Amino acid sequence: MRVSLRSRAARLRPALVRTVTSDELRADVWLAAALFVAAILSAWLGQVAGIYGTDGPAFSWALVFAAALTIPLAFRRRFPELTVVLVAVAFFLGVTFRIPEVYVGNVAMFIAMYTVGAWVADRQRANGVRLVVVIGMFVWLIVTTFQAAISPDDDGLSRAGLFSPFAAFMIIQFLVNVAYFGGAWYFGDRAWAQAQARAVLEERTAELEREREITAAQAVALDRVRIARELHDVVAHHVSAMGVQAGAARAVLDRDPAAARASLGSVEESARSALTELRQLLDTLRTPDAGAPSDSTLSLAALPDLVAHAEQNGLPTTYAVIGAAHPVPEVVQVNLYRIAQEALTNARRHAGPDASADVRLRYAGVGAPAVELEVTNTGRVLAAARPGLGLVGMRERATASGGTIETGPRPRGGFLVRVSVPLDIAATEGTR
Repeated sequence: MRVSLRSRAARLRPALVRTVTSDELRADVWLAAALFVAAILSAWLGQVAGIYGTDGPAFSWALVFAAALTIPLAFRRRFPELTVVLVAVAFFLGVTFRIPEVYVGNVAMFIAMYTVGAWVADRQRANGVRLVVVIGMFVWLIVTTFQAAISPDDDGLSRAGLFSPFAAFMIIQFLVNVAYFGGAWYFGDRAWAQAQARAVLEERTAELEREREITAAQAVALDRVRIARELHDVVAHHVSAMGVQAGAARAVLDRDPAAARASLGSVEESARSALTELRQLLDTLRTPDAGAPSDSTLSLAALPDLVAHAEQNGLPTTYAVIGAAHPVPEVVQVNLYRIAQEALTNARRHAGPDASADVRLRYAGVGAPAVELEVTNTGRVLAAARPGLGLVGMRERATASGGTIETGPRPRGGFLVRVSVPLDIAATEGTR
């Protein structure tokens, strides 16, 4: 099963395609030129040294051989299979017709074999082409060895004995060719593997960079959402209260100046509270090492003050705590406080002049402790909950605390907001 999964992953992985750069093309041209000059020099020195005696071809054929051997290397990265075939044919013809050059040809053949392994994307074709060349060369070696063994010429190494000097020389030739072609094959495959590893590394680096950019964008988006939620909760709550008090002051301004003065005082107090909370929020945003939201002074202990503020602004509200209190993470306390604040603000804005509200905080369970906040209000019967930023913010706060929220109109009128937070999950969320 493991082998099948690996083979499937290999099939699904996109094939590596190496792109030839202009610098690499120029380097190949210079390599071919340098080897061409070296091949001419080697052929001339070989002719002077009399490697094949005096019965070799004219030196002009050495120039043709040098060109046929080295010019294909200028295109070795673009056409590696064709290059190795042309070089192999030129090498074969040069040795067959006794061109006095025995060094540069081996270098060119090695480079051509290596290039096929290092640059051909189709690995089966790369192996096939190299295998054909290797088999051809070894067949040629075996044929020439057999011809030399049966030649009646007595010159050269002795053939006498089971392990004659001639046999030892032929074995050395065979082993040298094995090492020669095996090395070209191995180093070509190793270069391909290294290129593939670099491509995988570059791809992973690009993926990590894209993920980093996405993560940074998500972090910015989350910060924007959090800022928008905090601004909405602060502004909506206090501005709503200011609107109610200002309306009350306008209604009684002529007949009850004292009551109008008290209402305007409440407006002033709400404005100062709003400015204070906005200043705290801006200080948190401007200071890199500012305290986290868990450092906020808002908590469940401040719910009675929130209820009193609602009553002062024209919404009769009751408050009750049910069950024995459990420790609640500070982040959860802030979120529950803001949810209660938004629910009371919505009740004051939408429920009508004769509405009332009820806030209940429940602590439940010993084995599975949880805290539940329920805010209900009487008033207008709404066919459906109005979509708005307030409801969205409440859902986000409930989710951030690891809890669930239920919002919707009540059949007998008014609206219901119920949040339930398991404290074991909340503790985990609060430590992240």
